[in-house]
Amino acid sequence: MSQAKPSVLVLDGMWNKSLAAVRALGKQGLHVTAGETTRFSTTLFSKYATRKVIYPSPTSKPVAFMNWLLDELKDGGYDLVLPTELSTQQLIASHRDEVTRLAGFPFPSKELSTRAHDKAWLMKYAMEHGYPVPETYFMDSIDDIRELEPLLRYPVLIKPRNSSGSRGIVRVEDRASFVKKCLSVHEHYPFPIIQELIPQTKGSGYGVGVLFNFESEPRAAFAYRRLREYPVSGGPSTLRESVAYEEIKEMALSLLGELKWVGPAMVEFKVDPRDGRPKLLEINPRLWGSLELSIRSGVNFPYLLYRLGVDGDVEPRMEYKTGVKCRWLLPGDLMHLVTNPSRVSALIDFFKRTDGDDLLSLKDPMPVIGRLSSALTFLYDREMRKMFYR
Repeated sequence: MSQAKPSVLVLDGMWNKSLAAVRALGKQGLHVTAGETTRFSTTLFSKYATRKVIYPSPTSKPVAFMNWLLDELKDGGYDLVLPTELSTQQLIASHRDEVTRLAGFPFPSKELSTRAHDKAWLMKYAMEHGYPVPETYFMDSIDDIRELEPLLRYPVLIKPRNSSGSRGIVRVEDRASFVKKCLSVHEHYPFPIIQELIPQTKGSGYGVGVLFNFESEPRAAFAYRRLREYPVSGGPSTLRESVAYEEIKEMALSLLGELKWVGPAMVEFKVDPRDGRPKLLEINPRLWGSLELSIRSGVNFPYLLYRLGVDGDVEPRMEYKTGVKCRWLLPGDLMHLVTNPSRVSALIDFFKRTDGDDLLSLKDPMPVIGRLSSALTFLYDREMRKMFYR
């Protein structure tokens, strides 16, 4: 069924970033189809999703998913296919030739995104090329665990090489528990890295969202500060603010430019209060969870992606409003408040005005129902539970 006006297929409709993309594209007058493996998903309840589709799981049924996707692209007259989860993005990237004959797909290769997402690979690359990183140790065998044990200055963090948010990260307070905890992480996430713990201070975490064209030239950059997170000890941001921070923007653009990047990515930093320097933590080689903040600040990454996919390039967009605050209230910021050891004093900040929310919108209220109904999915869908808690 061909559409008369420009059309985009947004996948992975469970997540806030997908909702942000659907709303941003719909407000530009595009026909937006939203998809997920279940009808009980946030984005499929948005009024800006003019069509909703259910498809086979890209992770457990990749062949069936790709067959569905190619048929959908042939019939739908799409200008762009936009995945927001890395697993979906990488699967489509591995079939790039077939997909790009039917729709735009301005994303990096599977090989490049895999390298960038690997924290061990990234830390080694950064250290070799002069980018500041936390003190990091690497494992190549089980024997390395006991060899590292007496060398470390505790506390340290054990980090999976491939994970997002705070999934799999374990804090080790002393030497006595290091081996046991490291073996436990290794069982689920083979050969993790071990990093020094940079002291946690409010607003010390930063992110830089970027977009590169097909020639690996920067076309957009946006910096923000993480004000609250869940878990409180470190995880996805629940309140964040747009900022002007040229040093980390330039660092992110330089790093990804060297890697010959294409499409979107988000680079995470943490400012070390001991020396005031931002340290590189990771690259998220996809659209990021706090995408709504960049849109509200004036950098419409989803629409820029659309124009890049259709026209082959876009004009640079490096300017944006600073001081814009956006939160993820349900359930993220509420969970931050409930689990915060200083929740009584945190109440004052919690009720301060923000400029928007990832989910809540008077103009598009139904995604809240989608978010609540998605709880049903976690009750019966083992794969969804695994993805959420991994």
